[in-house]
Amino acid sequence: MGDPNVPTSEHSHREDDIIERITRIVSSAFINRGETHIGDDAAVLSPTVGQMVISTDVCIAGVHLETTLFSIEDLGFKAITTAVSDLAAMGARPRCCVVAVSAPSGVDLDALHAGMAQASTFVEIPIVGGDIAKGTDLSVAVTVVGEAPGGGAVLRSGARAGDTLLVTRPLGRSAAGLRLARTGAGLDNELVLAHRRPWPRLAEGLAARDATVHAMMDLSDGLGLDLHRLADASGVGFVLDDVPVAPGATLAEAISGGEDYELLIATDDPDTLFALFRQRGLEVPLPIGLVVSDAGVRTWRDTPFARVGYQHEL
Repeated sequence: MGDPNVPTSEHSHREDDIIERITRIVSSAFINRGETHIGDDAAVLSPTVGQMVISTDVCIAGVHLETTLFSIEDLGFKAITTAVSDLAAMGARPRCCVVAVSAPSGVDLDALHAGMAQASTFVEIPIVGGDIAKGTDLSVAVTVVGEAPGGGAVLRSGARAGDTLLVTRPLGRSAAGLRLARTGAGLDNELVLAHRRPWPRLAEGLAARDATVHAMMDLSDGLGLDLHRLADASGVGFVLDDVPVAPGATLAEAISGGEDYELLIATDDPDTLFALFRQRGLEVPLPIGLVVSDAGVRTWRDTPFARVGYQHEL
């Protein structure tokens, strides 16, 4: 624990000193009246409106972001926004998150948490607590809490035969960005930025929920894998007639590159969906195919659509 009589300035790596610095970095300006965030044994929150939605993601240095190419601050930013994407996929509004960091000695924890703080401010999700421990690898676990009022959260299991399948944007931007960064593209390149600082489609998820879509999920592991997962959960098949490819990306990156964090949507009323998106100033989703009742039918341009995408090896 060290000598408590030694000045704090000489204990910059002590847990209490680190937590004090991090608290200053991540403390939110938007604390609801009656709530307690960082500073006690646990956070105290006011009740959620509608259903409570909870998800946890882990972001690991060298796995989810190459730290030889990108900064520790980028890792912190990405840890928050990719976790929040799961709320967007459910049509939920963010309420709060907690973070747990495991890091070896020498990691710039201030920079890591500065990236988290920037992301939490941008997506308006306060960091209300967390933990820090010494470990052999740098990893950030983020648990997010959201709320889904009205009809509740949108699941991936509700797709029905006859539904139109749509995605919120062209795909492959993140994978293309990583490829370009490895060949020397600048950090401000639009595709590189999509990889190192991904953005959750929160407004789109809320609009889709309000349009009463049947099913939705985010495309974290690639359309070639996640579309099958949605079909599996819903017990349906699909006939795909288009894969929208982002400018600068390849078809393979659009199908299996992963980490786009766009939303995959199934609805029987695309016109209402389009109208609500336009009303809210959002880009209209792109139709890519139809849901069919036969779960054995999963095609793209009349050929089987391969189940390919990013999967962790455990």
